Amino acid sequence: MSLHHRLRRLSLPMLLVSPALAVQVDYNGSYPWSVSANSGPDAVVGGWWYNLGITGLRVELIPSAPKHLLVQYVFPGSPAAGVVEVGDVLTGAGGLAFVEDHQDGYGPAVFGARGPIGEFSVALEVAQAQSSGGLLDVTLDRAGSVQEVVIPVGTVYGSFSANYPFQCRKSARIRAELLDYLVATQGANGSWGVAPQNTFAPLALLTSSDPAHIAAARANVQFHADTTRGDFSELQGLDNWRYMAAGIVLAEYYLLTGDAAILPELQEVHDYLVRAQYRDRSQVHPRVRQTHPGSYPNLPREQHGGWGHNPGFEGYGPIAMTTGQGALVLALMERCGITVRRTRLDAAYRYLQRGTGTNGYLWYLDEVANDNSWADVGRTGASALANFLSPYADGSYLADALEHTALMGLHPQSFPDTHGSPTMGMGYAAAALAFDLPNLRQMMDANRFWFALSQCTDGSYYYQPNRDNAGFGSDSRITASAITAFIFSIPLQNLAVTGRP
Repeated sequence: MSLHHRLRRLSLPMLLVSPALAVQVDYNGSYPWSVSANSGPDAVVGGWWYNLGITGLRVELIPSAPKHLLVQYVFPGSPAAGVVEVGDVLTGAGGLAFVEDHQDGYGPAVFGARGPIGEFSVALEVAQAQSSGGLLDVTLDRAGSVQEVVIPVGTVYGSFSANYPFQCRKSARIRAELLDYLVATQGANGSWGVAPQNTFAPLALLTSSDPAHIAAARANVQFHADTTRGDFSELQGLDNWRYMAAGIVLAEYYLLTGDAAILPELQEVHDYLVRAQYRDRSQVHPRVRQTHPGSYPNLPREQHGGWGHNPGFEGYGPIAMTTGQGALVLALMERCGITVRRTRLDAAYRYLQRGTGTNGYLWYLDEVANDNSWADVGRTGASALANFLSPYADGSYLADALEHTALMGLHPQSFPDTHGSPTMGMGYAAAALAFDLPNLRQMMDANRFWFALSQCTDGSYYYQPNRDNAGFGSDSRITASAITAFIFSIPLQNLAVTGRP
């Protein structure tokens, strides 16, 4: 009997006798493995599996064999094609057997990449170095037969530098390829889909001097201008998210170009956000009492100054992630010469302060989690970035920002595994840490595995399995590609959100 079939037969009893291990294997039964993309380059794969870098392999973590990786798909034409087969079980790489049990799931106990995922990433990078000749040795079990195979991954990319993405040839090459990928995947209307892509794709492109990249960014600027209004006359759903994306992109474009035609568009976004910011219970949609009674504000200052998913405040009401972005947009608008009432911006900052624990961690709603919590660094990053860019001289904003970044540097494990759109959270966290380089170093070092393994054979980046699949689907490559290109542009420091003087 092959190891593959033995693993499948052992899965149930192993889960029954080892509940601690079960928590580390998957999120909820077959999730996320059973999730499939309906279109795009991953529609043929048949599941949401881990990508093993440019090898072309997609693998599943198995409960009964926590030191092994089950091959679920091999991309045709990839380095692993014809070398590794579906059903093979990887037991080692780089001449070494996998040593640690894998981690998966969601929560501080299992964040990170210890186990075969992390160990494979190290072997892959070593193999890509010139000194290794681009050959990756892999040990696998095929139908009960242990075999040693070699995957020709090449040396084109090499390894990340110790200080990547700074002074790093690999990071620079990947960034250039991803910018071209974003141009190729942009829609005819200038959009890449939803708010995360329409924030970080144009920001990444604006860091380039290539005319094609700038043209694509300009097309997205026009898309934002065409789809935003100063009132609520054309609402579509999660409107606050798209208006915040528009505000960030329009502001950065104006700061780079000085194009006066952008100012009226920025004013419209400002007017919308001011109307959408929560400040009185009369703004709350009546249905909230039925759909989310626990989220209805009972006290006059509860949720005050925040933004939710939309101006109707349905669902959970104002939340930290959108409020961090809203504060960031208003801070950027001040830089552009748009008049922002300080009472409005400070109301947003006070919302963020109310949700921040003494350790610097920002919770989801208008309340503190506890002093030991640190997951979901995306919203903490968005708040830090807004505070770093505060237009006011009071040192308390800088102090709040540094409190946030210290928390992220101390607990970098959840960087690619957060709530909502995790890759979007990566973008905001990394941007904030561009203002605090020692803690950026901590974050990048702890997550080197993600940048090594998320790269696909075609050069695009992939949305790895996570708590939430907000980004895995037809856009399974676009979000991750945009975020990576943006993060790898941080050394240029030519955007306000990445530390431009």
